[in-house]
Amino acid sequence: TGQLRGSLTADGVGVFKNIPFAQPPVGELRWREPLPAKAWKGVRDATAFGPMCNQNDNKQLPHSEDCLQLNVWTPSWPLRSQFPVMVWVHGGGNTAGSGMEALFNGEVLARHGVVVVNVNYRLGVFGFFAHPGLTKESVHHAAGNYGLADQIMALHWVRDNITRFGGNPANVTIFGESAGASDVNALIASPLSKGLFLRVMAQSGPVGSQPSLAESEKRGADLAAKLGFTGEEPLAKLRAVPDTELMAKAAQGGPGLGINVDGWVLTEPAAKVYAEGREQKVALLIGNNSQEMQPRGAPRDIREMISERYGPLAERALAAYGLNGANEPQPDPENGTVMLQFTTDNSFRCGTVQELMWHTAAGNPGYEYQFSRTVHGKEAQGAPHASEIPFIFGTLSVWQNMRKYNDSDQQYAPQMQEYWTNFAKTGDPNGGKLVKWPRFDATARAYMDFTDAGPAAKEGLRRQVCDLFMENQKRQGQ
Repeated sequence: TGQLRGSLTADGVGVFKNIPFAQPPVGELRWREPLPAKAWKGVRDATAFGPMCNQNDNKQLPHSEDCLQLNVWTPSWPLRSQFPVMVWVHGGGNTAGSGMEALFNGEVLARHGVVVVNVNYRLGVFGFFAHPGLTKESVHHAAGNYGLADQIMALHWVRDNITRFGGNPANVTIFGESAGASDVNALIASPLSKGLFLRVMAQSGPVGSQPSLAESEKRGADLAAKLGFTGEEPLAKLRAVPDTELMAKAAQGGPGLGINVDGWVLTEPAAKVYAEGREQKVALLIGNNSQEMQPRGAPRDIREMISERYGPLAERALAAYGLNGANEPQPDPENGTVMLQFTTDNSFRCGTVQELMWHTAAGNPGYEYQFSRTVHGKEAQGAPHASEIPFIFGTLSVWQNMRKYNDSDQQYAPQMQEYWTNFAKTGDPNGGKLVKWPRFDATARAYMDFTDAGPAAKEGLRRQVCDLFMENQKRQGQ
């Protein structure tokens, strides 16, 4: 599409920022599938980040509806060889985040011999809004998964262009965290992403459930009505609303935006595709942190929550959590209070085990981990959501004031970077002097625990409660 002028770091990493991979999704292109970027004349400056995709978070950084750009870090310049490629899909609930955040700077990872690509994709009401009118006007009879479609378009860009940045388009790994992990897991089940990647790494976001298109259309129509747009042609009116105004109004309309089974990006629920062994044949590295997050909303009684979740299995579930007596058990040294155990098990940990059970049963290689390294002086809080990110990207300095990292953390981080980049290169995280990380299988359920003392290979992460979780999922037809 045109020439770029990037920049070089002091040690020779080539950096190219704010590269368009699709046309601006504005005006009539709002809520339409992404289109390939148009060519430009002259040399485009690629030395500064572009804006984040519109969101109600991160107010200190520039936002725009014109945000479909990506950033590339390549290990050496001039080019010497074709390197494996790692494409990062940021988290943020599919409502926030961007590829320009300092936490995701790809420079350190690139020094391990990979090309790193960080992607923006449409968020919130711009990326996941479904409506009957949108389905009607779509040639695919689909609506709502625009953010996922953006990610797929970025992967097409990588396939077509990454050789010019020293990357090997035949050796692409996609990796993401939180909502980004759920997104890449969904892409494994999408017919539109076949052949665009070999490997997947999912951090704190196993494949979840998705509503039907009809359910998402109803949510979208309800949201439009709350915003005052009804009648025959609400879309023209909605597309005419300035982006910042639409963003503010949609935030007042409440939640309900997210991935759906639209019949195009996702033709079936992703979990069903996994359960039947029909997902893409890719290597998968997936895991979670030890104490991900407290439940949202008003505080509730843990026994009530477990009983509500497990129904006829509640008595066994309460016993598994040590709640079949009068007293609540002491917190687990690694996994925290019963409440934190329950929320992490049911939102992250056991879904990860279930996904690996499905994926490896279909003959695919899988690796599981738990990141348990704690914050100094706050060991009882375990490793909360997103704790692993600065270790993997080598960006500990970004959170230094908050986490007070020391020399032991600086020595720990390169080990994780080595595991991650080894997997991206070969599909196996092992190599060199690293502690051996065994492959996952349904019997042993081996995993790597990234503890305070260092990486430790273990087996059967939370086996009893995760077996019960999977039994309950099956009972509910999930």
